[in-house]
Amino acid sequence: MPFTPDEIQSLPKVLSAPRFATYLAEKASDKEAALELYRWNMEVSAAFFVPLQICEVSVRNSIVAAIENTYGPNWPWEKGFEISLRNPFPGYSPRRDLTELARKLPTAGKIVAELKFVFWERMFTRSHDAVIWNSQFGHVFPNADPAKTVQQLRKEGFDELQKIRDLRNRIAHHEPIFRRNVREEYARIRGIVAWTDEVAARWLDKVETVRGMIALKP
Repeated sequence: MPFTPDEIQSLPKVLSAPRFATYLAEKASDKEAALELYRWNMEVSAAFFVPLQICEVSVRNSIVAAIENTYGPNWPWEKGFEISLRNPFPGYSPRRDLTELARKLPTAGKIVAELKFVFWERMFTRSHDAVIWNSQFGHVFPNADPAKTVQQLRKEGFDELQKIRDLRNRIAHHEPIFRRNVREEYARIRGIVAWTDEVAARWLDKVETVRGMIALKP
């Protein structure tokens, strides 16, 4: 649907000059073309929420299974697990994130729901290899590449989740993603889901709308 003259006049002001400048620069200062790109960026960003949600839920549940298999169902309150977590200061601390939630929430399930995405990313660090991943990786991620070592796969998981989190954060902050390779971003998300369950990954292919947006990019 084309923009009306009033929309072309008003929307750039509503969006703010600094935010809209990125789109204007991409479209050689053509306001209408820039608005078309902004709309596409908004729509493809919204489309990513479905695969991002499935990815986050699947990967965190698999990681939780590995932690439970190692530390038991009360793992958030197990001192051994707590001290295995990194605790940098300043910066994000998985240990502080967990202990603060464990003090105020009554169940592991509620804690899992509140832990930040970055917590699960940081579980893919070498410090957890000996106690968790060497024995658990293949159990909770049965479809990961069997030709690779646990250490290679765990590092791959860390790198992929870091990129997925970056995409997620840009979308959450309404930033432009139109210069990204959308097909590659989706494939990365799907790949992590497939590590846990191929059926879920194929189902994601059925319900996602991200790839259909590629041909519509103005």
